[in-house]
Amino acid sequence: MEIQSAVVNLSALAHEGRLSIYRLLVTAGPRGVAAGDIARHVSSPPSTTTANLHILSQAGLVASRRDGRSIIYTANYAAMSALLAFLMQDCCAGRPEICAPLNALAAVAACCPSPVPESLS
Repeated sequence: MEIQSAVVNLSALAHEGRLSIYRLLVTAGPRGVAAGDIARHVSSPPSTTTANLHILSQAGLVASRRDGRSIIYTANYAAMSALLAFLMQDCCAGRPEICAPLNALAAVAACCPSPVPESLS
């Protein structure tokens, strides 16, 4: 990942509403969440939710697909992985104990998926 792409991704996430949406989509998994359900879950007006989803989409962090009359949004896990790898690539500087807590979190995340919020089941 180039530094400019990382800046675009981090800028898109550097907003409370967009970060809440992104975390919701990451939790929802590949099945995604309809735009209206996203707005209700994050208690945001539909127009604000649409604007935030547009910014996340432009950054490449989310994707959308049409399902009937709904637009379903999903997190782009490859983009998330690339951003996290970029942020951690120089983490240890030869001292693995620095990154040990992050490695432990990554191991837990890899084997124990987050539950889908009850309101979206």
